[in-house]
Amino acid sequence: MTRRSIEEYAQAIRGRYLRSNKKTKKQILDEFTAATRLHRKAAIRLLNQSAKPSAKHRAGRPRLYDLETISALRFIWESSDRLCSKRLRPFLPELVSILREKGELNIQDKTQKLLCRMSESTIDRILRRYRRKEPGRGLSTTKPGVLLKKAIPVRTFSEWNDSQPGFLEIDLVAHCGDSAEGFYLNTLSAVDVSSGWYEPVAVWGKGQDRVGGAIYDVRKRLPMPLLGLDSDNGSEFINQSLYGYCLKNKITFTRSRSYKKNDSCYVEQKNWSVVRRVIGYDRYNSKAAYQALEGIYMLLRLYVNFFQPVLKLVKKSRQGAKVHKTYDTAKTPYQRLLQSGALSEAKKAELASIYAALNPVTLLRQIRQAVEHLWTLADR
Repeated sequence: MTRRSIEEYAQAIRGRYLRSNKKTKKQILDEFTAATRLHRKAAIRLLNQSAKPSAKHRAGRPRLYDLETISALRFIWESSDRLCSKRLRPFLPELVSILREKGELNIQDKTQKLLCRMSESTIDRILRRYRRKEPGRGLSTTKPGVLLKKAIPVRTFSEWNDSQPGFLEIDLVAHCGDSAEGFYLNTLSAVDVSSGWYEPVAVWGKGQDRVGGAIYDVRKRLPMPLLGLDSDNGSEFINQSLYGYCLKNKITFTRSRSYKKNDSCYVEQKNWSVVRRVIGYDRYNSKAAYQALEGIYMLLRLYVNFFQPVLKLVKKSRQGAKVHKTYDTAKTPYQRLLQSGALSEAKKAELASIYAALNPVTLLRQIRQAVEHLWTLADR
């Protein structure tokens, strides 16, 4: 029996079924299920339907978020450079207020309240259709420096108990394309372990003097004092020049274990989430590309530090083969620095004035335009 035949049969006996008492309904159901081979519950639902065809409606609770709210959420998500829901949700009320204040988001107060009450799972469910996968991974160009290894202590990923901002992990990201031969530009990637404050600097090559100059630039840009550096075992870091600079300025200098990327987990994460996602994997080796890279990083550091919330691991426990990780509430590096108490009043006022003047939508648009110009300078 086809579905259409079943529906016609049900329509023919529905009136008699609805008017009957319990005993007669049981007999009608027995006959109907024997003829159609439907499950008894399915037969009851079919016979209890109204005789008049009704418009199709969505089962379950009524829809809470309308198209305006969904469109606004997608715009906010794009403005945050497609943050995951666990990072976006705690920052959503502040970001919505900023976008409305800057005139980038024109919504009603009712829509703003709906956006601010969304859960992380709801955000994921609404944005699922718009997500895409990111490809690619780059080459490693680290060459070990052996002369000072005994003088510089080893630090592992489990030894970071520094709650005070100022202790940085640093690494070089090579823009060498598919080949590490010849000359190419690099990025010095530096992240504060406590707050997540990030400073990327373009480096002309990977010589010791150039890398040392980039570290000096990072120190000048930091809103807090530089207290410690942790690098890999590359000769661009493990050298007498940087070692002497750290001793002179009373900066703690440590290194990770060879071939153990987890020892530098904070900066390795930023290498992908910031440098590789934005700049990509092309080869750059010209002066024009170097200047374009510098311009991008001056914009990118503002966007990442003021508008990109980060999660911090609070504790990790193992139950058999399963590892359970607990994270704190996502906050931007700027918010974490304000709460840390490591900033002077003058520096707080300076950062507050910078934050008030920034527009995340305009900033992201400028970054993307600069990156498109950089891509035209790639050596292919």
